[in-house]
Amino acid sequence: MANVKELRGRIKSIANIAKITKAMEMVASMKLRRVQGRAAAFRPYTEELRSLLEHLGDFVGTDADLPLFRRREVKTIGVLVITSDRGLCGAYNANVLAKVTALRASAEAEGKQLVFYVIGKKGYAWLGRRGLKVKHFYAEPPLESLDFRTARVASDDLVGAFQKGELDEVRLVFTAFHSAARFEPRNDRFLPVGSDLVATEEAKVNARQSSYLLEPDPQAIFERILPKYLQTVVMDAMIESLAAEMASRRMAMKGATDAASRMGKELKKKYNRARQETITKELLDIVGGASAVS
Repeated sequence: MANVKELRGRIKSIANIAKITKAMEMVASMKLRRVQGRAAAFRPYTEELRSLLEHLGDFVGTDADLPLFRRREVKTIGVLVITSDRGLCGAYNANVLAKVTALRASAEAEGKQLVFYVIGKKGYAWLGRRGLKVKHFYAEPPLESLDFRTARVASDDLVGAFQKGELDEVRLVFTAFHSAARFEPRNDRFLPVGSDLVATEEAKVNARQSSYLLEPDPQAIFERILPKYLQTVVMDAMIESLAAEMASRRMAMKGATDAASRMGKELKKKYNRARQETITKELLDIVGGASAVS
């Protein structure tokens, strides 16, 4: 059993660690509250923009010339990976990167090449250690700043590479935030855009019979709004990822605080037992010495 002095030092160290993790839990809770509110406010905007595109798609129809909807043989896949800049957030990054690992294994099995675009230092470091190609790393501003410029630049880079034929498909790997206790890593297709945004020929005819007047023509409006929608999708993924990161960090720090508290209680028991044994030995020595003198 460890001596009293050593146990006293360990108890003090664990108490200090518990204070730090408790403070980090409180900070993560405050940040989560702020980001969660922003995510809840931004989600209806994304859904409304998608609804607007679906309505315009009723006028455009599937026969329109829409390069971002065009499917082709997939040889090169662009992957936008969103992770955190800092650690101490439990399995948050590990779960996202597990999706990347599964996607990589699937692509290699089918002879496809992956090109990575990364937001978050943890993802960039993980890919670098494995020698994987990172075409763009969006380091500034950091994810916690949630700047729409990053979403716009990332989306424009992906769209431009897709239109030039450098990428045949683009996927988003991020963490979808559902609640403070539930968030899941996702691997969603970003490009080509889903065909559900454009209507069938029958719906196209029905749309033309409606009372809407569109100026300029529907396809021009559709093509103007579509890039904004794609930028919004990236921004929404960034906000949800940040909210999930804060929720995961809060849970991890709460778990660390609780573990430190339990460990502290166990060490105090050992400390009291060791202290009692020391006192008992000292008493026995005193009694033995007194007996020898007498």
